[in-house]
Amino acid sequence: MNFHGRFKRGTAIVLALVMVGVAFNYAQAHGASAFEYTYKVRNKSRSTIRALLASEDGKTYGAFDIGKGIPAGQTVTLVWDKSTDEGNCEQWIKAKFADGGVSPAAKFDFCEEDLVLEFE
Repeated sequence: MNFHGRFKRGTAIVLALVMVGVAFNYAQAHGASAFEYTYKVRNKSRSTIRALLASEDGKTYGAFDIGKGIPAGQTVTLVWDKSTDEGNCEQWIKAKFADGGVSPAAKFDFCEEDLVLEFE
């Protein structure tokens, strides 16, 4: 590789590192955590999941923001809301489907690594 090729490659690497640093600093300045809790939701049903409901006690449920929903057959990665960082790792979760159905509540440990919630 000649000098010109090495220079272009070196410049591209430096530029990529600068962009990663800027993105990280922006995220930190806007409240994003470097250590977010993520989990996957796998929709094995034939209907779109319209909402995920969570409860610490299995009685009073609040909704997760899952955007437009999770289409049938899809798996998505979601981030545990920062406002719940002081909450219990174990939560009761159920899914509301576009066809009107609601899954039975199941208890999951959100502190578990590589957590996958499956709904049928």
